[in-house]
Amino acid sequence: MRVAVFSDVQANLPAFEEVAAHIERWSPVLVIMNGDLVNRGPRNLECLNLFNRMQERHHCIALRGNHEDYILHCAQVAPVNKQEAALRQFADWTANQLGEAVNQFDNWADHLDFHAPKSDQWVHVTHGTLSGNRSGISQSIPDEALEGKLPEETRLFITAHTHKVHERVYRGIDILNIGSVGSPFDGDTRSSYAQLEFRNGNWQKQIIRLAYDRDRMARDCEESGFLDQGGPLTHVILEEWRRADLLMPHWNRRYRQAVLDGDITMQQAVDEFLSGVRN
Repeated sequence: MRVAVFSDVQANLPAFEEVAAHIERWSPVLVIMNGDLVNRGPRNLECLNLFNRMQERHHCIALRGNHEDYILHCAQVAPVNKQEAALRQFADWTANQLGEAVNQFDNWADHLDFHAPKSDQWVHVTHGTLSGNRSGISQSIPDEALEGKLPEETRLFITAHTHKVHERVYRGIDILNIGSVGSPFDGDTRSSYAQLEFRNGNWQKQIIRLAYDRDRMARDCEESGFLDQGGPLTHVILEEWRRADLLMPHWNRRYRQAVLDGDITMQQAVDEFLSGVRN
């Protein structure tokens, strides 16, 4: 039994096309999209359409990530003031790009359990943990922080969200974070996804890393309107993608409240931050 699991495409179409083609050649019986197909990138509708085409050829299941939740919120609830509007401008741009297609996310589940035929070794797949889709597991998270966050009768727990590939064993449960298709944060710019195969009574797992046309992705950010229409924060997102490293939490800690309080404009906050990280 072969199963492919990918996540965190983040509207990066060239990366997604490369991963989708690789999955097609591998011919799994099940394909799972483990959240964050959209947002933080230039080609949201195109990525959703590509996934829908994959569903026509494979048994594909979509799970919701925190970005699907956020885009649904933005599509339904207007910002309360201009400061909040500036903070979520890139997400509102995504919601506008998707239009009515955003309603597909309402039908996506949060969790999936399955097992191989004639096996009691269960696999649990979710974007985060049982605590929610913003609860990530990475190398920096100690074992004691995982208490109550994993289902007990599971052999293999597949997670995502952090954009960093990670493996460990916790109380007899194999944990695999599958990284990110569109914007890894582990210093490796290549896409990642997981291949699972049930052989000889056990789940075998492998992380696949794939190069793709990054010049095309950079052009997409320009030509789609992502940078011009998505607000200043898109330039922090683009810098994260270029470095394959996480920057947004640092920006949030330093500037988010100041922007909300009106002490600094969004453009000033982004310019000051990027000047610091580039020097």
